[in-house]
Amino acid sequence: MNITVASMKPDDWETVQLIYREGIDTGNATFETKTPDWEAWDKSHLQECRFVARSDDQVVGWAALSPVSNRCIYAGVAEASLYVRSSARGQGVGKALLLALIEESERIGIWTLQGGVFPENASSIALLKSCGFREVGRRERLVQKNGVWRDVLLLERRSKSVGV
Repeated sequence: MNITVASMKPDDWETVQLIYREGIDTGNATFETKTPDWEAWDKSHLQECRFVARSDDQVVGWAALSPVSNRCIYAGVAEASLYVRSSARGQGVGKALLLALIEESERIGIWTLQGGVFPENASSIALLKSCGFREVGRRERLVQKNGVWRDVLLLERRSKSVGV
């Protein structure tokens, strides 16, 4: 698969939203149960560090950062979100997006990226670890989803060039 990564544009939202929906439907990608509209999503994510991956001019994945806090001392800490279309999983799309996210986040001064992942989501954990994330904790029975308590692993990547 030939993959190109580019900045996400508002015109990409319809496909991004569909890919997000696929992730929600797996039950192991997020606590979310429905996709937000563009305005809500746009407001909750940093303006920088929004990417889509394309193959044959089709959006097959996306990645973006959200602030972890509105307090200025956390300006260099962001939470990563990354979703890949089901038909494109296991083909390098996630890694291409994550590497672009890391590079751009460091360019704009982010020193720590973090992600919360369900322990059952082995492929996401492996992807994050392959790009320098490490597991820093487990939040047990954090939230109940569909009547089942779910743990969340907290992974983070500390930049070797920003905030050192």
